[in-house]
Amino acid sequence: MIEFSIWTILQYLAQGLGWTLCLSLLAFVLGGAVGGGILLARIATYPLLRVFARGYIEFFQGTPLLMQLFMVFFGLSLLGRDVSPWVAAGFSLTLYSAAFLAEIWRGCVEAVDRGQWEAAASLAMSRWEQLRHVILPQALRHAVTPTVGFSVQIVKGTAVTSIIGMTELTKTGSILANATLQPFTIFGMVGLGYFLLCYPLSRLAHYLERKLNVLAAH
Repeated sequence: MIEFSIWTILQYLAQGLGWTLCLSLLAFVLGGAVGGGILLARIATYPLLRVFARGYIEFFQGTPLLMQLFMVFFGLSLLGRDVSPWVAAGFSLTLYSAAFLAEIWRGCVEAVDRGQWEAAASLAMSRWEQLRHVILPQALRHAVTPTVGFSVQIVKGTAVTSIIGMTELTKTGSILANATLQPFTIFGMVGLGYFLLCYPLSRLAHYLERKLNVLAAH
C-alpha cells in the first residue's frame, strides 16, 4: 500500500475530473454537430437519406456504448490503425451522442404544428427556408431542456472509457484505490466528482423546463 495525503489524492482526482469534463464537452459539441446533420437527413425528402439516418440512430441507440467503444478502439487496430484511448473515446462518444441528439431534435421538430409547414409553404419558401426561418426556431424551444438533460448522460457515459485506459475520473479513482487500498473512500470521492458535474446540469434542465413552460403559457 502506498501512502497518499488527502491533498495529493484530491489533486489526482481533480485532474481526472478535468479530463472527464473535456471529454464530455468534446462529445457534446461534436455530437451536436454530427447529430444536426443526422437530423437533416432524418427529415429529408429523399428516402435514402431517411433510411440511412434511421439506421444510424437505431444502431447506436440499440447497442451498448461499451461495444461501440471496443469496435472503434480494437477494430481500427485490426485495420492497422493504432489510435490512442483519447481519440477512440472522443470518436465513440461523438457517434453515440449524435444518435441520441438527432432523435431528440427530430421529436422537437415533429412537435411543431403541421400548420406551420403549410403556412411557410404558402409563402413560397423552399424546404430549407421553412426549416431555417419557421420550424427550427420553434423546435429550439422544445429542444433546450432534453438537450441539457442528455448532457448528464454524456458525462456519466465517459466512465466507460476507463476500460480502454482513458485516464478520466473513474480510471484515476481505480488507480488510486489499488494504490491506497481504500476503495470505499476513493470511489466515494469519485462519485462526489460525478455529482458535482451532473447535479448543476440536472438543475439547469429543470429550471429551463419551468421557464420555457411559463413563457409558452404567456
